[in-house]
Amino acid sequence: MTLPSGTSNDLDLTTDQITFADLPLRAELLAVVEELGYTHPSPIQAESIGPLVDGRDLLGQAATGTGKTAAFALPILQRLAEQRTTRNRGDAPFALVLAPTRELALQVSEAVTRYGRGVNARVLTVYGGAPVGPQLKSLYQGVDVVVATPGRAIDLMNRGALRMTELETVVLDEADEMLDMGFVEDIETLLDATPDTRQAVLFSATMPRRIELLAQKYLREPVTIRIRREAVPDGEAPKVRQTAYIVPRTHTTAALGRVLEAERPKAAIVFCRTRLDVDAVTETLTGRGLRAEALHGGMDQEHRTRVVERLRSGRTELLVATDVAARGLDIDLLTHVVNHDVPQSSEAYVHRIGRVGRAGREGVAITLVPPSKVHALRAVERLTGQSIAFAPVPTAADLRAARLQRTAVALRETLEAEQLAGETVADGVRDMLVELATDFGAVDVAAAAIRLMQEAAGAPDDSEDIPVVAAGRATGSFRDREGRSSEGRGESRGRGGAAGIRPPKAGSVRLFVNAGRASGVRPQDIVGALANESNLTGRDIGAIQIHERHALVEIPEHVADDVLRSLRGTTTLKGRRANVRRDRGLVAAAPARSRRD
Repeated sequence: MTLPSGTSNDLDLTTDQITFADLPLRAELLAVVEELGYTHPSPIQAESIGPLVDGRDLLGQAATGTGKTAAFALPILQRLAEQRTTRNRGDAPFALVLAPTRELALQVSEAVTRYGRGVNARVLTVYGGAPVGPQLKSLYQGVDVVVATPGRAIDLMNRGALRMTELETVVLDEADEMLDMGFVEDIETLLDATPDTRQAVLFSATMPRRIELLAQKYLREPVTIRIRREAVPDGEAPKVRQTAYIVPRTHTTAALGRVLEAERPKAAIVFCRTRLDVDAVTETLTGRGLRAEALHGGMDQEHRTRVVERLRSGRTELLVATDVAARGLDIDLLTHVVNHDVPQSSEAYVHRIGRVGRAGREGVAITLVPPSKVHALRAVERLTGQSIAFAPVPTAADLRAARLQRTAVALRETLEAEQLAGETVADGVRDMLVELATDFGAVDVAAAAIRLMQEAAGAPDDSEDIPVVAAGRATGSFRDREGRSSEGRGESRGRGGAAGIRPPKAGSVRLFVNAGRASGVRPQDIVGALANESNLTGRDIGAIQIHERHALVEIPEHVADDVLRSLRGTTTLKGRRANVRRDRGLVAAAPARSRRD
């Protein structure tokens, strides 16, 4: 497993089939790993654990969320346990792990503690903003592994509490983020204080030149491991759908609200550049009825912890944060990462999208781009080797149709549930409706009631469309939904002249119906036709787009063939026979959800 000095191993994430039992780890550690439910190591773990157990220095590159913590934690614990059998170490720390933020330090410390319970490892987390007294006391009593932010580590070293001269291993976790945050001098101060005999380990999601220079200065003949992102086979959708919306800068926040209302993410982080942007965007999204909360450096740790926990528990859908405030956050069930502003570097973009699509799950990365910043996304494409699709911001008509669709589905479900339970409309309500219907008509009464309901829910006024930026000028090498290059074209060609119809959601296919507004077709007509003439329910039917002479509707991919067989020659809309077929056979690449509500 050990690689020669300076070797770079580009391992495909799908090819490594070894188990943890094949790695040079003690029975106590293997028992904990098995208890946690892990059988096969991730590629970065499989390639790193052997060299690190052998005491080699290591420079490792792998995307965020690929298991780097276990890759260095298990070897540290293995070497700690082995050394205990040969000599008494005393109370000095065996290893120091440096992390860019207190959130990441806490997560790493929790993981090391969990892995190390079989070898009785003593783990301490130290970071700024917390009382220094308890940290000093723990260090004087003796610990094995210290997980620290750079500033607090220097403080404790200067106080004589963190004894650097007896360290056996020092780890820089998320090294590129630490350098981005201005910690380079702190890191060099700490590394200069460690003994020449110590093992040095540097992990990073990206490998810019400044990381390579740091490694050259402080690592001795390191094993170098680079793990590529999993390649997407031809014809298959990527696990992270990357989409850009090109909008005028003055309309960025308004466009963001529309995109998120259309996407309806289950759990998302929205990145903003400044605290003022965070507060303004949070207010706008909340005004649209979306559950959004702000997170920035002006908040104390207790408040930050509560906000993140609400996102993890599902009580909040959107976390609006600055880059610094969100660093180190690890939210397993994150479905979307949204860039309100284009990240200032390609590496920052890679870090952000690395938060979704973990452990084989699907995810969505959305970026709002002013025309002047399109070149920045081209740089991202070159770095990642992946194309970024572009899409038009949902129009006012799109949003109205989506809201009506959600209302129709909710009403249908309520009525079906009441029928199933044998319930009737509450006393007095039916009499009121009958009386109003004699004066105004049942349909007009229902329409007025729905309008009042939407107003009460705070549905925003989206009567005006956001200006469209010509795709030919702005998208460069981005690909449209059929994979065709958009260079040299004024706009992507959707049916009816629509510019770049957005792709369906994950696990869904889009059906084409040859009837639209000209025939008086409404979303509820399509929902009714599909639900009445196939095995679909209102909950199964996704987004519906009504155009002048056709309509598009999303349904789950796994039932598409059965639905089309059921509808063959039987579908009627507005009294006329309608043909329904697949819309060019496209399959989505986003997290599968059956509804947008």
